[in-house]
Formats: sequence, C-alpha cells, structure tokens
Amino acid sequence: MTTPVIGRRWTNWGGNQQSLATDVLTPGTVDELAAQVKEASTSGRRIKAVGSGHSFTSIAVADDQRLLLHRLAGLISVDGPLVTVQAGMQLATLNAVLAEHGLAMPNLGDIDQQTVAGAISTGTHGTGIEFSTIASCVEAVKLVTGAGELLTIGKDDPLLNAARVGLGALGVLVEVTLRCVEAFTLLAEETPMALADVLAGLDDWIPAHDHVEFYWYPYTDRAQLKINNRVPANDRPLSKFRGWLDDEFLSNTVFAGVMRLGKALPGTVPTISAVAARALTARTYTERSDRVFCTPRRVHFTEMEYEVPRAALPEVIAALPRVIGELPFKVQFPVEVRFTGPDDIWLSHGYGRQSAYVAVHQFTGVEYEPYFRAVEAVCQPLGGRPHWGKLHYRSADDLRPVYEKFDDFVAVRDRLDPARVFTNEYLDRVLG
Repeated sequence: MTTPVIGRRWTNWGGNQQSLATDVLTPGTVDELAAQVKEASTSGRRIKAVGSGHSFTSIAVADDQRLLLHRLAGLISVDGPLVTVQAGMQLATLNAVLAEHGLAMPNLGDIDQQTVAGAISTGTHGTGIEFSTIASCVEAVKLVTGAGELLTIGKDDPLLNAARVGLGALGVLVEVTLRCVEAFTLLAEETPMALADVLAGLDDWIPAHDHVEFYWYPYTDRAQLKINNRVPANDRPLSKFRGWLDDEFLSNTVFAGVMRLGKALPGTVPTISAVAARALTARTYTERSDRVFCTPRRVHFTEMEYEVPRAALPEVIAALPRVIGELPFKVQFPVEVRFTGPDDIWLSHGYGRQSAYVAVHQFTGVEYEPYFRAVEAVCQPLGGRPHWGKLHYRSADDLRPVYEKFDDFVAVRDRLDPARVFTNEYLDRVLG
C-alpha cells in the first residue's frame, strides 16, 4: 500500500480536483475511527473518507475533515474463496495477496491503484458480458455509520445492494468480504483493425469471449480490439523486453511525450493519432490474470465514462466524429469501449441491463469540459448513466429516473447518516 501524503492540501490523481481540509484523520483501529465519527456527529462536523484519489469527480473532496484509511489496509481472513480485507487496501496489494493464496478477482479494471473501498463505492468495472462491477463480488461489508456505530451487512441483508456501491454516502467502509475465484491465466489478443470491422463483429465476439473491449483513435477510422480469454497454462508469456517496450516505453514514456507535443502544437494531433493508429501491431501473450487486466498508467488525464444500454452503442459511436470535429480544441486520447452484464446493485451503472461503457479522456491540463458535455448530451437521452468516479454534469433530478432504486438508496442514507456527516457538495448534487 502506498502511503498517502498526509497534509491538509489534497489534489486528486488527475489534477482536476483540490481541497484544503481543516483536519486530517488517520485512524489505526476501527474503534478509533468510530470515535472520530461519533465526535463529528455530535459536534456537527463532516468527515470525508478519501482513497487513492483516482476519482475525477469531486466525490472525495473534503472541506472539513479528511479521513485516510491507509492504516486500515490489512488482510483479515481467507476462507476458501471468501477473502476479507480492510477497506483501505489497494487493489494492487489485494491482487498480490490473492495470488499468494492461489486466488484472483474474477474481473478487474485497467488500473489497480484504487483502494478496495474506493473501487467498489464508485462502481469500478472491467469488461466482459458475464461480469459486472467489482462490487458484484462483495459478499459482506462492515461500515461505521453516521452515528459512529459499527454495522455489519451480510450477504442476505437487503442493505447490501445499497452498500456495495455506496458512494461513501452511507458510512465509512472498514472491512470488505470478496468472493474470489481460483487463480487463472489469461490469453490476451490485441489486434489493430478498421473501426467498421470492429463494430460489425461485436455481436459475435462479445458472447464468444470472456473479455472484449476496443479503442477508437479520433480523426481516424482505426481501432484496436482487445480480447482476453481464460486458458489452462501460461505457455506464451510476453517477453520482458516486449512488455517493457509496449507497456512502459510506448504506453507511458513515448505517450507522455506525444501528449506534451499535442498540447503545445494542437494542429499536429490528427496526424499523430493517424500515425499511432497505423503503427499499432498485433500481440498475443498469456499472463496471470491481474497482470493482463491492469496496466501502468503514468500519463495523467481527466476522464468521463458513460454507461449506455448495449443496443445504444452504435448511436453513440456514430455521433463521436461529429462531436470531436466540432470542438474548438483537439482530442489526444483514444476512446475506450467496454461491456458488462446486468447486476442488482441499486446504484450500479449496470443495474438491470447489459451495458456498453464509453470512456473519453483528455491529457491533464488540457481543456475537456466542452468535449465531455457534448458526449454526455449524446448519452443522456439514451438512458445513459455516468460513472460515479468519472466527470459528469448530472444531478439528483435527472439521475433519479435512470435508477429504479434511487429513492430506496436515499432512504437508506437517511437511516444510516441522517445528519449527513459524510456528505460533500458532490453528494448533495447527485443524491439531493
């Protein structure tokens, strides 16, 4: 676990959110944390738990007391496939711990720097039509309520489907029990191809493979298709040199240079995008699952990601060239598209339907709001749901209609945090 910088001033990973807390709390035990929450409740103060700062929204912005959980980040128990950890553990640490016990998460996103609490609370997800958010693996949680009481919510408790994607609004997660699977190896196949061919093949590829996603390069008709499947053995590992070349040198070192060039000389961006798309080469390799799912991200950016019903994806993709072409600036990052199946978590983006996720990015320090608002304007009328940890401009009034259990969630919030000890401006906006 990376120890956070403990200071009153805080900036998120993307560099687009900052706050200056009155106090910084670093409890070392659950009892200490509960006492701090109880004191805040009786004195009318607020506490905001902050993970690794990987959300681009202001969900973790604290203007009173900032709470860090890096001292509550240990392994509690392994009971067959059920693994209980303290909620401040980073996903990278979790993956290493699981591997030591012959286990793995069944699916992951492409970044492993989030804390377990932060990842599940915001609806972090990977891709694969048989999978949903990471939170769908949660079997039980322990949290400290707004009254400073420790509450255990088990598998059969109806509150679990509120608490699994809780936005930090119901309490401070301190323990999470995850249902894991036996460790497995993935065969990764990455293929550059025409965007039209990718779109034409999706309906066949998505059900036929474990994990399917693609990237589209703006100002081009080119895309990169990524397919991962479970295989019995690690018989074709990527060479250390090729791994370094692709994931460190090209994806981070060179990419950072390209981003800086595009920022300084925006007119070069379409040419750079076209060259990058044409320079992509296919690669196939096998590796431990988390090492395929997760890749280093050292080039910082801002991001918005929208979930839409899978059937609506062609309409979104068709609109993107027009949206990008009308912007007063250039888009440097590829557009990422992933797919998940339905779940029953109340505030999960994938609640009740098969989903396509469309993620748009801009290099840190580059203008993004007109781009993100334009993409949101395409997705919102299609019933789109914004990722809770990615930038969006929605509020409770227009989010309520796309979440069947929205009012049920708010009722649980009223019960567990009636004094709104855990609120901030973001939660006031999206929950009312």
